[in-house]
Amino acid sequence: MNVPQNLKYTKDHEWVLVEGDVATVGITDFAQGELGDIVYVEIETVGESIDHEEVFGSVEAVKTVSDLFMPVSGEIIEFNEKLEADPELVNSDPYGDGWMIKVKISDASQVNDLLDAAAYSALIG
Repeated sequence: MNVPQNLKYTKDHEWVLVEGDVATVGITDFAQGELGDIVYVEIETVGESIDHEEVFGSVEAVKTVSDLFMPVSGEIIEFNEKLEADPELVNSDPYGDGWMIKVKISDASQVNDLLDAAAYSALIG
């Protein structure tokens, strides 16, 4: 299971890359593996400010639909539009081209509450 050391993680299997006051968010390799083949990514919250742990979108796989939860509070400033034509990028490259949103962080202290790679690895066993 791929768990990059430079990222932060949530218990809901989102990963977060923080660069200044912007966080790039996606789902983990573990999550995409559990979901199976992803056929659609729905995110209609660009431009909205959403609180930590609120739903910002959903991922539809062949066998299930799963909500996506905000790892930190902030305004969604960008959606990865490549996912409209190629949602399977979440399966093939979850930490690269399969990223989902960029968030302008409104409360930087929330980053400290996220899991590091070791803690996330322990969570998924």
